[in-house]
Amino acid sequence: MTHAPVVLITGAARRVGAEIARRLHAAGARVAIHYRNSAGAAAELAATLNAARPGLDAESAAIFAADLLDTEALPQLVESVVAHFGQLDALVNNASSFFATRVGAVDTAAWDDLIGSNLKAPLFLAQAAAPHLERSGGSIVNITDIHAERPLRGYPLYCAAKAGLLGLTRALALELGPRVRVNAVAPGAIEWPQDTNDFPPEARAAIIQHTLLKRVGSPADIARTVKFLVFDAPYVTGQVINVDGGRTAYL
Repeated sequence: MTHAPVVLITGAARRVGAEIARRLHAAGARVAIHYRNSAGAAAELAATLNAARPGLDAESAAIFAADLLDTEALPQLVESVVAHFGQLDALVNNASSFFATRVGAVDTAAWDDLIGSNLKAPLFLAQAAAPHLERSGGSIVNITDIHAERPLRGYPLYCAAKAGLLGLTRALALELGPRVRVNAVAPGAIEWPQDTNDFPPEARAAIIQHTLLKRVGSPADIARTVKFLVFDAPYVTGQVINVDGGRTAYL
């Protein structure tokens, strides 16, 4: 039987979430990989992680499906993780919807999606996880965005949602301390998915030009920072770490 820490990561089947799962697993954690639609990718990731840690830790990774917009399902997600692993030591709120919403085109569907995934779900997951995290002396890491404080034109609703999550991070640190630490990681430009047209080449070039390190970040840059906050920062709470290559120095 193992008592390795258990971390629930939302939106962990692909991209940044998957890299966070890999990084925390490599550091010794057991990982609960949440997904909504990417069942195949989630199962493949869990199989790879389990194969990397055979023997007593053969089930060091497991997958859990849930629609984070269904608030009533969130306590069950947390309880399913605890039932499977026997404990919960950290929650990483990574899952996020991201799309443009011109002010004149904002509707309730966009509101429900962007506020629901970026603010409402993290709040109610934290609420459900808090008793378990208090017992373990655990932590919460929220993935926010540098545009929570410096808005991105064309994305007012997304920026408002992430600004709310930033405020929630600090408020939860106050409410859940001293037993539970709550912090956030705010990415800047991270490698753009191949299947997105949100930013044309000239816009991407301008972003890189206004980034001190003259490059975009990678999922590994975010994952390393999450790992630091979960495992290596026992005296850090209520903080937001910008991982943006220095872009906020220009904004």
